[in-house]
Amino acid sequence: MKTPAWQRKEGKSPTGGLNAKGRASAKAAGMDLKAPVKSGDNPRRASFLARMGNMPGPEYKGGEPTRLLLSLKAWGASSKADAKAKSAAISARNKAKK
Repeated sequence: MKTPAWQRKEGKSPTGGLNAKGRASAKAAGMDLKAPVKSGDNPRRASFLARMGNMPGPEYKGGEPTRLLLSLKAWGASSKADAKAKSAAISARNKAKK
């Protein structure tokens, strides 16, 4: 039996995260995944950037960007430090709107 597409290369986006096939495969397995929010003040984006900006591990391994850094770039951050800063700024703007 094959593993689900979200666990294989064909379900992963070369630019980070999952592609549509990977998200469809994850949904079939009972997960509720959505596409990345690349810009704007969406609270989901702020949460993702804060969570992933604090993940352990390198941004580059063997001179190549890791899946962590590729995911951050897919969500509009250029590094872990940038992700933390953007998350804080988005959260502050969202709180000011209330």
